[in-house]
Amino acid sequence: MKLGAEISVKEDTDNLKELFAAEEKIFKNQRAGYKVIKSKDKIVFKVRAKDSTALRAVLNSIIKLISIYEDAKRVIKE
Repeated sequence: MKLGAEISVKEDTDNLKELFAAEEKIFKNQRAGYKVIKSKDKIVFKVRAKDSTALRAVLNSIIKLISIYEDAKRVIKE
């Protein structure tokens, strides 16, 4: 079964684009991957996977890195 999902973020698009530039977009097992697409007002993560377990793993990976970014940003502001 082929699955897909999108995550859209409307804040800090330049910083997130730069942060994800260093990340691997296709996982070693070739079961899932994602693309980062930046428009003028948002950044979109387009995820594609061969199965639900791989989809969940990619989504968790993306969300975890965004969460770390948010925590670091909050600490810097304080």
